[in-house]
Amino acid sequence: MALHARATLGLVALVGTTLLAGCQTLDPPSTRAETESIVLLYAQPAERALINGLRAYEDGAFERAEQSFRTAVLQNLRDRRDLAVAHKYLAFIACAFNRISECEQQFRNAFGADPRFLLTDAEIGHPIWGPVYRRVAALAPR
Repeated sequence: MALHARATLGLVALVGTTLLAGCQTLDPPSTRAETESIVLLYAQPAERALINGLRAYEDGAFERAEQSFRTAVLQNLRDRRDLAVAHKYLAFIACAFNRISECEQQFRNAFGADPRFLLTDAEIGHPIWGPVYRRVAALAPR
């Protein structure tokens, strides 16, 4: 009986180890895509301006945010998706201050930077810039 109990425990341990091994990620650390360090990105003037713009926007400091987003665009953000985000927030600010033609242009700029640019469902549902975005998106080349 003791031999049978040890064999059963051994089998349980083997199955448990196998199951745990199956829970590991499929991509070992050596094959995962590298990301750029946030510290290195923050050292780049355009990327730092984008980060500062996002922070100012979240704090409700819209004039400072707008200036930071404009700086980020002028200083040539390296990633097209980041450029689209800068234009998106410039569109939000323009719409919020009733500068609708500028809002439309900023959304067009966002699509120009990244043809796959999309707003979230919550952003699309916004009563001020949602309709402007939908109008521009309908005409944007994909």
